[in-house]
Amino acid sequence: MLQIDKPGHAPQPPAQRDHVPETRFGIWFLNTETWAIHVLRRAVDDLERLIPDRRDSYGVIVDVGCGWGRSFELLQRRFAPSALIGIDVSTEMLQAAAAEAGKHGISVDLRQANSASLPLPSESVDMVFCHQTFHHLVDQDSALREFHRVLKPGGLLLFAESTRKYIHSWIIRLLFRHPMEVQKTAEEYLAMIRDSGFEIEPQSISYPYLWWSRGDLGILERVLRIRPSPRHEETLINVVARRR
Repeated sequence: MLQIDKPGHAPQPPAQRDHVPETRFGIWFLNTETWAIHVLRRAVDDLERLIPDRRDSYGVIVDVGCGWGRSFELLQRRFAPSALIGIDVSTEMLQAAAAEAGKHGISVDLRQANSASLPLPSESVDMVFCHQTFHHLVDQDSALREFHRVLKPGGLLLFAESTRKYIHSWIIRLLFRHPMEVQKTAEEYLAMIRDSGFEIEPQSISYPYLWWSRGDLGILERVLRIRPSPRHEETLINVVARRR
């Protein structure tokens, strides 16, 4: 099982990794209110409006790469699952997620696993929530196959991800850690999801161009009132895909 790199702990060679662990700064940042409000909540708001034929409740929801567990309250409140499962590769993150769930009185089944090998029966899940996790995975195709396997026919994948343009930006390279060779454009992510057996309706795709995903952190537009070019390369993609 992969571990977060610590002083004195030699990282695994890239060939042996199927998940690239986050930097210490990244781990800290994922538990800030900036992340919870401007990244996580904005994504859930957007994904929710993209769901076709929205139901009042989705029975079993899996949060893949749950991290600090900041999504649990949002998922519980928005989608009213009868069972909520949080999966992460890190023992430390799962312990933190348990504390977060307890703080809100939410019952969550926490499991340590990699996204490419989920400890769940086939066709047992109604919704997979994958938020800003995919760009850490080396074997992305295997992860999508697992998402497809565990979802029931007609089940939903809520996929919110940063594209290659953003992950390759100078500020992300400086502060965070990712497998750079597997990063994809928005179009490539859509093709990969469809090739894995999912259907995506045109109205279930969104390309937010949020200030924090831009190379200038939105300063040109927010301060100088210079609007971004309509031909900019997308930095984020949100998708609701249905399992065939």
